[in-house]
Amino acid sequence: MEALEEEEVQTPEDAISLTISDSLDNLDISEAEKQAFFESDESDFDWSSIDTSHLPSSYKTNSWQEEKLLQLADHFFRQYTHLCPDRKPLFLHPVNECGVQKFVSTTVRPTLLPYPDMYYWSGCASFVCDYLIMEPLKCPITPPSSLYSPTTILKYQRGNCFDFAVLLCSLLIGAGYDAYCVHGYATLEMCSLDQTQELCPRLRKPPEVPEEEDPNKYRIKYPLEPQSKFELQQKAKEKGTESAQEEETEEEVVMEVEKPKRDPLHGLRVHAWVLVLSGKRKVPETFFINPFTGNPHSTTDECFLGIESIWNHRNYWVNMQDCRRGCKDLSFDLSDSFCWEIMFSESNEASQLPPESPNKDTDHMQEKEEIDMSFEMPLSWVARIKVSCREYENPFSQGKKVILYDKAKLEKWAAYANADGLVERLTVYADSDCTEELEVKEWFKHREDLLYMREVNKQTQLITDHFRPGHPLLLKAHSYTSLEPETGHTVEFYHTARVDGLWKRFENATEMTEYFVGREDFLHMRHTEFGEREKKMEKAGGTAEANSRPIVQIKEYFHRNPEKPADEDIEERIFMVIDDIIQLTYHLELDDTIASQVVFCRVIGREKKEDEIFLSRENTVKYQPWSSEKHKNMLHLYNLLWQLRAEQKDLKQQVRDSEAEMLNILMVREDEEANIKLSVSIYSTAKREQEHEATVPEEEQKSSLEKESQHTGGEAESLTHGTTTTSTM
Repeated sequence: MEALEEEEVQTPEDAISLTISDSLDNLDISEAEKQAFFESDESDFDWSSIDTSHLPSSYKTNSWQEEKLLQLADHFFRQYTHLCPDRKPLFLHPVNECGVQKFVSTTVRPTLLPYPDMYYWSGCASFVCDYLIMEPLKCPITPPSSLYSPTTILKYQRGNCFDFAVLLCSLLIGAGYDAYCVHGYATLEMCSLDQTQELCPRLRKPPEVPEEEDPNKYRIKYPLEPQSKFELQQKAKEKGTESAQEEETEEEVVMEVEKPKRDPLHGLRVHAWVLVLSGKRKVPETFFINPFTGNPHSTTDECFLGIESIWNHRNYWVNMQDCRRGCKDLSFDLSDSFCWEIMFSESNEASQLPPESPNKDTDHMQEKEEIDMSFEMPLSWVARIKVSCREYENPFSQGKKVILYDKAKLEKWAAYANADGLVERLTVYADSDCTEELEVKEWFKHREDLLYMREVNKQTQLITDHFRPGHPLLLKAHSYTSLEPETGHTVEFYHTARVDGLWKRFENATEMTEYFVGREDFLHMRHTEFGEREKKMEKAGGTAEANSRPIVQIKEYFHRNPEKPADEDIEERIFMVIDDIIQLTYHLELDDTIASQVVFCRVIGREKKEDEIFLSRENTVKYQPWSSEKHKNMLHLYNLLWQLRAEQKDLKQQVRDSEAEMLNILMVREDEEANIKLSVSIYSTAKREQEHEATVPEEEQKSSLEKESQHTGGEAESLTHGTTTTSTM
């Protein structure tokens, strides 16, 4: 009985302080390492110097309901430590910023912020991880002795994992999610926010879509040349042994270089995160949220090593399940009393803790179990959580946020922080030391030219700009190494907004290729080859329009038109402009193997005259396995040649128009990059306030200048009036 009474006097804070040294003594580490665990992670910010005089009275005192709540929590803790002496102390009622003990459930303040993104868990998680600065726990193997209010954490924009979790849980519950704060254990990388071994989320590939079955999978497969199976097996064994040896050596080298160091505190590092149960807000599956990163995790993730307890704004649950395999086998059915021990029963039934051993005093414990633990949780003592528009739109307290991943670095800025609208930059490196850059991706916001992403290949110096719909030139993407003309440009368009159906164009000094979609004439590609300009014109300093590149050849490719017979449906036509040759190739029927062709050649020894067409059997080459007879008629070929000559003239003009359009695109893009403008949304209150503050001094200066001019003008008028009166006298 005396031993039991001594245990009853012990508080959770006393138990936590006693277990710190005991846990470190059981580890096989040196005294210097033990001291480093307490000193290395100290924060530079002094929380003891914060001003608490302006805080409400609820922060500094406890109501009678809160006092009763603390008594019930102490009673629950005494029962817990007596029946489960090997378990770690619970995180029940740490002190707040005013030094007053507060139950953890009352620190959760459900709040729905008036921003669209904050209605979804992803928006809440990204805001918390971006807005707050991570501070490690003073002792990595025990929970903190204090838990400040979410309002204070938001004010100073920093906190530990428990502060992150409580704030995020408050926002999620306010948004309608079934969310809980979790006190548990995690790996060193998760507790210290070390993501250098993880792949950047921006680099993760989307899940592959399963391929459709081949409709000809049941066709007859003819056997190949016979080969000896024994010889094939011997060759495979030789290759397998060689490749296995090479892979083993490579794996050994990689493991030696990238193998993380052994963590002596593995399984003991305390961490706090958020649990979101399925059901509410149509959440299909229960998952975890790491508040440091805002990333979702499966409940079977190996980074989470165990759970001590969870709580929300209504109750507190202790995990009674075995966590030797982490969280993989845990059940999150909180109504199951064998898996979760609830502190305050939601019905009138008394709390059922695990039965004690028969050697204990059963009469004394029976009296303890008969105490009714049904209790209505008091309202949160925390003031209303408020986030202004300026704070929401500029979440980074240090101007930007830098995250290091495996062979990558991600940088984030607030909107309007950079003059070019840059909000995010991802740099991919070739090595783990991040010395050689491979690729840089940049994301932009609020640009008037609608540029939202830029990719730069550091190996080839190829730049690719991506645009949102609505650009005046209907641009979708633009790849280039330089904005100078004829240096290799690939432009993609929003083809549905164009009349000609053009969706892609590639141009360099010698050729231009255009791709079309959804045209009525079934044209899908046009390829143009250019010759060299005349050097005399270049020396004379002529413009690009006056000294255009000579067109050597134009090729056009057409899809099959089902309304025409195959021998009348052109698949490819080639206009050799300089050689004056036109070649037509027709589509194939299902049973044909060779396509029909017509070639119109220039007559040798005859001068070409403008608007003259000379047709004879000598300058017409035909391969005609056609079914119709009209292709054999010379009159039909003459009319066809006349039509092709007119189309060739139109094609040359279209090519010149395409060249002019490319020049215009480059001029516009060069001007847009030289004069970057950012658009301000009518809903961007913070940015409009900044603009208003900037314009007010200018308006005051203008008004003062106007008053001075009016004053000087009035003095001049009075002087002139005086001179006129004296002259009249």
